[in-house]
Amino acid sequence: MNQTPFDNDVAPAWCPGCGNFMILTALKKALSGLDLKPSQVLICSGIGQAAKLPHYMKCNTFNGLHGRSIPVASGARLVNPELVVMAEGGDGDIYGEGGNHFMHAIRKNINITLLAHNNQVYGLTKGQASPTSEPGFTTKVQTEGVKISMLDPLTTALSLNAGFVARSFSGDIEHLAGVIQQAIGYRGFSLVDILMPCVSFNKLNTFKWYKSRVYKLEDINWDTSNKPAAYEKAEEWGEKIPIGIFYKQARPAYEDLVSVLKGKPLIDREYSPQKVGELFEEFN
Repeated sequence: MNQTPFDNDVAPAWCPGCGNFMILTALKKALSGLDLKPSQVLICSGIGQAAKLPHYMKCNTFNGLHGRSIPVASGARLVNPELVVMAEGGDGDIYGEGGNHFMHAIRKNINITLLAHNNQVYGLTKGQASPTSEPGFTTKVQTEGVKISMLDPLTTALSLNAGFVARSFSGDIEHLAGVIQQAIGYRGFSLVDILMPCVSFNKLNTFKWYKSRVYKLEDINWDTSNKPAAYEKAEEWGEKIPIGIFYKQARPAYEDLVSVLKGKPLIDREYSPQKVGELFEEFN
């Protein structure tokens, strides 16, 4: 890939062949294609292999607690709406530890983009089942196989009235970059669930496994405004797995509904530490 303004000189510490490399390339391509500068972008992450991605980007970054990327991103966006704000992490980080934040950020419809690296396993902690692991998937912990149903992030998002629900595949960088660009352009909460292999701990959902199954919704003239059809496609999993934008519908963003957020950005407003001190004194 050609050099982008978002490249830095930090070498990724992922396993050779990890799908995260392709997600990193696609994200840089997407941001560069939108003519964004590193100073205009903030990426927030939690803990995990996927959450290391901001370390390998030249832009504003925040690396915090496990499962807590979304509230940090939400706060940053509300304070400074001039930033393009993204939250990212793995399926365990986002849908497990961060599942509560995932649900309520969708309800609020705060204008951030969520990139969920979905390899269906915990990679950093050496291969336990994640919320998106398939039933029967065996690990050193789940020795008899996963006994519970897998979480479907797309139908979950649709049920919570998400306005932008998409899925892509790390093995198709061009497609992923395009989906990310459209997600950033959506005013409100946008979900991009990214299918990716874990070459070390998931021997089921491999590159070959995905490539023999994924197909693009845009190739079948998909109607992104049809929510019932989006549900049906989101539940399609097995021999065929659709990728693309499942659903897109305009909704009022949270920032547009709260009067105190209108006008000058909070980051540019004057504030008085003395007033905060007076409030604290009331609790003494």
